Formats: sequence, structure tokens, C-alpha cells
Amino acid sequence: MEELSIVVVNLNTKELTLDSLKSIFKEGSRVKKQVIVVDNGSSDGSVEAFRRLKKEGKIELIENSGNFGYAKANNQGIRRSKGKYVLLLNNDTIVKKGALGVLVDFAKKSPDAGVVGSKLVNLDQTLQASCYRFPTIGNAIKEYWFGEKGLFEKYAPKGKKPVEVDAVVGAVFLITPEARKRIGVLDERYFAYFEDIDYCRKTWRAGL
Repeated sequence: MEELSIVVVNLNTKELTLDSLKSIFKEGSRVKKQVIVVDNGSSDGSVEAFRRLKKEGKIELIENSGNFGYAKANNQGIRRSKGKYVLLLNNDTIVKKGALGVLVDFAKKSPDAGVVGSKLVNLDQTLQASCYRFPTIGNAIKEYWFGEKGLFEKYAPKGKKPVEVDAVVGAVFLITPEARKRIGVLDERYFAYFEDIDYCRKTWRAGL
């Protein structure tokens, strides 16, 4: 059985997605992977390129007749997944060597985790903001009454050790078996954006 199912959604960004897939194939860890590409009705030659990868046995392909939205397309991939862990991966993400193995190993050692994210690095190797605080009334009071600025902006945790955060962005979004059991799939009422914060809030409410 595959340990990790990776879901990548594409819409008219063939080269970005192919580069991301190449990095997955060359990642090098021993994690047994299932790669699922969901195409949202592309017209730029993406589907033809993915069909070749499917024929080579490198990916599974779901072809949509139009743009079904980010959440729904990911859910199609989640429902097709066979892995113990499911990773939603943005198609403009290049996976570094061994990164998937590190991610899965951490999830295995963290049975109370609902969602696990990774450090994101820009092309110039600067750190990319990848976490959110929930938009709570308490945080609104702190920001607008007491002047604690930036509470509703993305941020990157300091240091090298794993930390608990309210929510991680959907670029690298590992859903654990316990989260999938308690929460299920993404809320498809979010066509694009905010589905990641919503899912993370639900994991907290479920005690993860």
C-alpha cells in the first residue's frame, strides 16, 4: 500500500506542473508514492502531456470538462487516493530532495496532528510566509484596539523546530489519517482560497 498520495491540480499551467511532477519523481526518499493529477479543463496541451505520463505509469489522471474549482478538484484526488497520508501540493511547488520522507516521518511521530505543512522557500532561497492565525474576535481586538499589527497576515515561524500553528497554507498540505476520518474532505463551497484555513479550523475543533 502507498504511504503517500500526492494530489496536484492543474489549470493551463502545463510547464509549472510538469516541473513540479519531475521534482516529485526525483525526490529520492523511500516513501511509496501515488501521484494523482487533476486537470480542470485545460486547453494549453496539459492533458496531452499528462496522458503520456499516465501511459508510462507515473501518474493517475483525472480529466475534468471545465474548471470545477480548487477544492472540488482536490477532493476528486483525495477520493481516488490509496495512501495512508494525503498531500495536497500546489503545482508551482518544487519538492526538495528527501522532503516528502521528512514530512511523512514527522506525521508518523505526531499522532495528534491533523494537518502538517512544510517550510516554503522562494526561488531566491528567502523564507516564504506559510502560516495563518485564525480570524478570531480576540485577534481582532488585539490588532484593532491594542495595536498588535499583522495578526491577520501570513507569517513564517521562526527557528528550525516544528511548531503548532493555527493554519498552514494549502501549498503543502498533508492530511493525516485521523483528520481524514474526523473531518473528511475540503468544503467545496470554497471555489478557490480559504479552504485551507477552514479545514485547519475544523481539525482544531475535532481535537487535533
